[in-house]
Amino acid sequence: MPSSPSDRPTEPRRVTVQRKGPLLMEGPVEVELEDGSVVSSDRFRVALCTCRRSRRYPWCDTSHRDRA
Repeated sequence: MPSSPSDRPTEPRRVTVQRKGPLLMEGPVEVELEDGSVVSSDRFRVALCTCRRSRRYPWCDTSHRDRA
């Protein structure tokens, strides 16, 4: 179901960009993937993977971290 402008929150969502990490976004969120499928989270904050190494993509599982 397409959303209309009246369905959108009145306050903007905050996204935090980190140099070597995920995008942190205030939730809840819905993420549309390349294949058109939609995944959602009702958590108050989510970490979105930007490196595509996550086994839980699009959610970050810290696979981007350098291992010692």
